[in-house]
Amino acid sequence: MKLAADLPDNPTLRELVQLLHEEIGLPEHKTVSLKTSINLDLGCNGSDALHLMEVLEEHFGLDLADYDAYRYFQPAGNDPRFKRDAKGRGNKVPLTIGMLYAAINSGQWDTHTLEG
Repeated sequence: MKLAADLPDNPTLRELVQLLHEEIGLPEHKTVSLKTSINLDLGCNGSDALHLMEVLEEHFGLDLADYDAYRYFQPAGNDPRFKRDAKGRGNKVPLTIGMLYAAINSGQWDTHTLEG
C-alpha cells in the first residue's frame, strides 16, 4: 500500500489506515490519500461497508446518529427492503478517508460538516 506524502502522521490516522487495510484491503498499486473514497475508489459496498462502519463505531467510539449508509453505499444483496430504503439515492456521495478521519477526531458523524 502506498500512502500519500501529505497524510498526517499521527496515531489516529495510522490506526484508521491499518483498520481500513485489515477490513477492506487497500490497493498496492494506488496511492491512498485523505481524498481517497472508500466507496467509489476502493469499491467498498454492501455488507462490507456495513461491517466496516460497525467496526469504526466500536473501535473509535464514533457516534453515527447522523450517518445514512444509503447516501454512500449500495445495499447488500437483493433484499427488496434494502432496495426500497435506498430508492432515490442512486448517485452515491464519495465517503473519503478524510471524512472518516474528521469524524473520528470529532467523535461523531455530522453529514453537513463532513461533506462541506
